[in-house]
Amino acid sequence: MNKDQKQHKSVSISNRKAWHEYHIGETFEAGLELTGTEVKSVRDSKASITEAYCKLVDGEILIHGMHIAPFEQGNRFNVDPNRDRKLLLHKGEINRISRQLMEKGLTLIPLKLYFSRGFAKVQIGLARGKKLWDKRDAIAAKDVERERRREEMGRD
Repeated sequence: MNKDQKQHKSVSISNRKAWHEYHIGETFEAGLELTGTEVKSVRDSKASITEAYCKLVDGEILIHGMHIAPFEQGNRFNVDPNRDRKLLLHKGEINRISRQLMEKGLTLIPLKLYFSRGFAKVQIGLARGKKLWDKRDAIAAKDVERERRREEMGRD
């Protein structure tokens, strides 16, 4: 582990709500176009992707609704915390995503924000909204699994 890796802890911001609200299909890793002060705020874990979603605009994929808090020492270099940010993907990936988005009921949502080799990355997923009964089934399955684990722990 080199000096730079020791200074920065691993930052990972998850969208746990997405797994509850959607059936996640195929996932992609995309770069994120950020300004310098935004990178510093993300490194301090001052970002939220809970309400964010992605949209295809003029052959580019933009992330809407992602909040990155202004950097405290950023003064005039800070930008709008809720601005749209461009995702960096290969043209083939963008074409593949756009074809799948035309399918009824699919949406593109961010699942995770993290750093990989010093670059900000977003894991995005093609998702289909869950119905109310799907959510209830998922909660019931988690409860059953939790009870099963408790019983196993009690036997040991």
